Amino acid sequence: MRAHPMVGDSLLAVLLALLDLLVFAINAAAPFPKVHPWYVTVPMDLVMVLPLVFRRRAPVLTAYAVLAVSIPHSVLQLGVGSLFASAIALYTLVVYVGRKQAAWYLAAQLVSTGAQTALMWRTQTVSALILFTVTFAFCWLLGEFVGARRAYHTEVEARLHLLETERDQASRIAVAEERGRIARELHDVVAHAVSVIVVQADGASYAVRKDPDLAERAVHTISATGREALGELRRLLDVLRNEDGIDVPRTPQPDAQSLADLANRVSEAGVPVRLQVEGNLAGLPTGVSLGIYRIVQESLTNTLKHAGPGARAHVRIERREDVIEVTVTDDGAGRARALVPADGPLPGGNGVIGMRERAHVYGGSLDVGPLPGGGWRVRASLPVGSAP
Repeated sequence: MRAHPMVGDSLLAVLLALLDLLVFAINAAAPFPKVHPWYVTVPMDLVMVLPLVFRRRAPVLTAYAVLAVSIPHSVLQLGVGSLFASAIALYTLVVYVGRKQAAWYLAAQLVSTGAQTALMWRTQTVSALILFTVTFAFCWLLGEFVGARRAYHTEVEARLHLLETERDQASRIAVAEERGRIARELHDVVAHAVSVIVVQADGASYAVRKDPDLAERAVHTISATGREALGELRRLLDVLRNEDGIDVPRTPQPDAQSLADLANRVSEAGVPVRLQVEGNLAGLPTGVSLGIYRIVQESLTNTLKHAGPGARAHVRIERREDVIEVTVTDDGAGRARALVPADGPLPGGNGVIGMRERAHVYGGSLDVGPLPGGGWRVRASLPVGSAP
């Protein structure tokens, strides 16, 4: 019925018409019937109840259509259909439109019914007014009750819809954040490994005839870098595949304690790296420790790709009370300040974006830019106490 309101309203109209016809039949069977011919009563009854079919589609129009038809229906004294139809119209206005429209309609009904009672039902004035008052008061109160319940259910449905929307939005945000995290991990692993492999492969191709030992060391570095990258990629794939939370064997995740190995690999790739650590990095939150490693890794990868021949890098990690300061600089000739527009975007592509996102995840900050005398600097600040 709720999905097809006109079906229920049509049944209501039919029942009301049958009730009016039943009253007509009873009066017609009386010893001294005072009824109009059926060809007057039946059409008037049908016209009386027809607007009720549309009472929920057009409640205001239905109410005043019933009011207009109820006047001749009552004047001709064709039955109780006009009273019940008018009461149903009032109930509909209270539930679906509001008290203001219902009050205007009730006032119009009071004027109409009062005039009809005074003119036509002189001997039944008191009983008619009592019947009118009781019927309309009951329908108004019933409409208030049903309207309140309807408003309550509407509010509950709206809140449930809002909660569902917020839950879906939170899920989308979580998925986007997870995608971003995986993208950063893949970028850091692949970009660093490929950069080291390319540099070492180029060096090996030049040294294979002149310095076989150097070429062999380069090949070993390529092999070690590739295996390490493969292990980290497998770890990421294990995380993606492990939907049931089963603890599967994984390659150990790099952290701040692995910076020395990272510096050695980059040095072997052709860029000497000086690592300076001030303070104890043990016991750092896992996310912060991984973030330090990835920021240094991406910075040194960019040095390998962009700093040019003969460049050197300096990595400085300083732990204060609750903040880790990470500074990576190089003296590459390809990064002079004059080559970078003052209002232009910084080079580095997704790598710089990934470093900045890593810093922001832990409530930190990242500053990237050229040095005045040439070279490049990456400076990150990571609060230790804000790690998730």
